[in-house]
Amino acid sequence: MLSASGCSQNVPEEDTMNKTEGKVTEEATEGTTEGAIEEATEGTTERVGETKGESGYNPVISTDEFVEVIDNPYFPLTPGTTFVYEGESEDETIRDEVFVTNETKKVMGINTIIVRDREFVDGELAEETFDWYAQDKDGNVWYFGEDSREYDEGKVVSTAGSWEAGLDGAQPGIIMEGNPQVGDTYRQEYLAGEAEDMAEVITFNETVTVAYGSFEDCLKTKEWTPLETGIEENKYYAAGTGLVLEITVKGGSERLELVDR
Repeated sequence: MLSASGCSQNVPEEDTMNKTEGKVTEEATEGTTEGAIEEATEGTTERVGETKGESGYNPVISTDEFVEVIDNPYFPLTPGTTFVYEGESEDETIRDEVFVTNETKKVMGINTIIVRDREFVDGELAEETFDWYAQDKDGNVWYFGEDSREYDEGKVVSTAGSWEAGLDGAQPGIIMEGNPQVGDTYRQEYLAGEAEDMAEVITFNETVTVAYGSFEDCLKTKEWTPLETGIEENKYYAAGTGLVLEITVKGGSERLELVDR
């Protein structure tokens, strides 16, 4: 597996397009019901091989090229791990709780790890997603889709953000490269008109201080989607920890930082 140089923590608390053309506190994770996870894993159609989309984006997915664990230093997903991010967006307070479950979902023949992500706005649950990730032998972490539910006053009001690779033209993307290089640009997901997030590697030498600690030599990315022009985020990843900070730098003022892990 290819690996990238790491980011050291000073205060512990503890596509590519050319290459691939192809956020929880302690027991805040209690409440993840097996039924909810099972529901999020239903309805899978297995398809392995080359996928074809209208964009010309054609990643080849082979079951032989994927491993059972996700240990990319910048995006480690160990089952049972929890994270919590807090911050603000405009005049609202945001809390993002992430829980790496012990459950899997088969997508395009690949056993993906299910990660539950819950976003609270001013203390109220606004969105819950079950995201599906898997890592290939080169250390690239692929994003295979999500079961997304938006809430209003405790009730599901929309599932419009949901998509699954291999169905209806949707295709997986790389959420984190195994050997990122400055200048790499890649798709993180693809469903035309619905899910078209992109990322570019900017640098490896950022120093970041958040509530959880201080980190050096962090990987910084620029992330955007052509579906929302004028909006751009920077994300900072620390080796051995993962995402530690995200900031909207164009089209908004949202900031979320890691506060617990």
